[in-house]
Amino acid sequence: MVSTMFRLSALLGLVGMGLGILMGIKQDFALAPAHAHLNLLGFVALFLAALYYRAVPEAAASLLAKIQGVLAMLGAVLFPAGIACVTLGDHQRFLPVVVAGSLIVFAAMALFAVIVFRTSGTKQVTQP
Repeated sequence: MVSTMFRLSALLGLVGMGLGILMGIKQDFALAPAHAHLNLLGFVALFLAALYYRAVPEAAASLLAKIQGVLAMLGAVLFPAGIACVTLGDHQRFLPVVVAGSLIVFAAMALFAVIVFRTSGTKQVTQP
């Protein structure tokens, strides 16, 4: 799962940067919200979660982490795609995609917070 998160984050980072470059070339920044969410969720948030899981292997080993990872990856794609489709004009059809994507992202972040609180506490060192 961690490798998939790293790879998808790198791919989404490239797509987000490409979208930003395309917007700059065309001088049409209508998709800026989708671009921003793609970079923040798709690249930054996924990459940071993967780094945490790599640094704290016991966090990555749980079923909760696997669920969180799948939700984070799904939301990182679905939410910005929905934003782009709504921005391009099909508001009625794609608004449910934006809502579902945002709720998935929120659920993934809530699970990640639970995982971090469970696994980042200081361990007590016992004296012999």
